[in-house]
Amino acid sequence: MLSSGVCTSTIQLPGKVAVVTGANTGIGKETAKELARRGARVYLACRDVQKGELVAREIQMMTGNQQVLVRKLDLADTKSIRAFAKRFLEEEKHLHILINNAGVMMCPYSKTADGFEMHMGVNHLGHFLLTHLLLEKLEESAPSRVVNVSSLAHLLGRIHFHNLQGEKFYQSGLAYCHSKLANILFTQELARRLKASGSGITVYSVHPGTVNSELVRHSALMRWIWWIFSFFIKTPQQGAQTSLYCALTEGLEVLSGNHFSDCHVAWVSAQARNETVARRLWDVSCDLLGIPVDWLMMAAGPKRSLKQTTQHTLPK
Repeated sequence: MLSSGVCTSTIQLPGKVAVVTGANTGIGKETAKELARRGARVYLACRDVQKGELVAREIQMMTGNQQVLVRKLDLADTKSIRAFAKRFLEEEKHLHILINNAGVMMCPYSKTADGFEMHMGVNHLGHFLLTHLLLEKLEESAPSRVVNVSSLAHLLGRIHFHNLQGEKFYQSGLAYCHSKLANILFTQELARRLKASGSGITVYSVHPGTVNSELVRHSALMRWIWWIFSFFIKTPQQGAQTSLYCALTEGLEVLSGNHFSDCHVAWVSAQARNETVARRLWDVSCDLLGIPVDWLMMAAGPKRSLKQTTQHTLPK
């Protein structure tokens, strides 16, 4: 709490479109609220649509922005992800900000609708597929940004390619750590490929801090620890600051691919800096999801000039 960063950008977002996953609670809700307060058209991409509608009305009342919309998105089901993307692409001509915020933590062993271990399936593969499906719209709207919410827990993560679905051994806490490492590796590899394509899209991963949210709902031990140390734990509003910083701060393009904490570039583990593992994870993720390994190059259009790709991401 004492080192909590604050997004100080004053940029306004009229005419901009944003998608925030898991926006019906916690950090996602606060992120969506601030984007709406700045005038953006915000999509709350939620598994629980009824709860999402209640949050949307709350945000509309608090911000005066009626362009807060709710759409069904279950990251544990690729059919739902594809349905969300299809509807969004039919409805919207632009997408300027994609916040991959939703996640699960310390779940008992279970699998997604497609047979993926729940943490890896929701936290990594679900957002990997969503980004793939929305990439062309992001490029058409460039300059645009993608923010992937990771965690300091990535320090304990490893990518066990021989046990990616947790069928040989499984520990819920470590499964979460592995998925958060995957978020950072995806961010770095995506940034590398985007830079090569000259797309005008930049991407960042963030550690929001230790936040009082529903993320620990599956662990009685973690809920107890959160309660004991509640004074030192960030509020969801504080936890949203780094996501907002990466989505809004001007001149951040040169730092695409970096990891941020408390609104500053942050150190990541040696595993998170391993380009070989990042490339392999990209290839394996594509294979699991049934999409081409070179999907980014296929989606990318002609290269933009240096002037175009270095302009402010969200011009006033």
